[in-house]
Amino acid sequence: MAEEIHAEMVANVLRVEVAEGEAVGRDATLVLLESMKMEIPVITEVGGVVARVAVNAGDVVQRGDLIAVVE
Repeated sequence: MAEEIHAEMVANVLRVEVAEGEAVGRDATLVLLESMKMEIPVITEVGGVVARVAVNAGDVVQRGDLIAVVE
């Protein structure tokens, strides 16, 4: 089953830490966001393969925007 990871706040994407097709473990950092001068790691709660990365460094995400999908 796929896990969709969505933004929990408005933030800037500082770095994308994974690539599509990459295997990741539980609690792996997928993306690093920046909001109000704080860096916020976006992690996955399940292990699997990154099926989709929906953001790029420099993007601005809104609350609820899709960040990535892990299968």
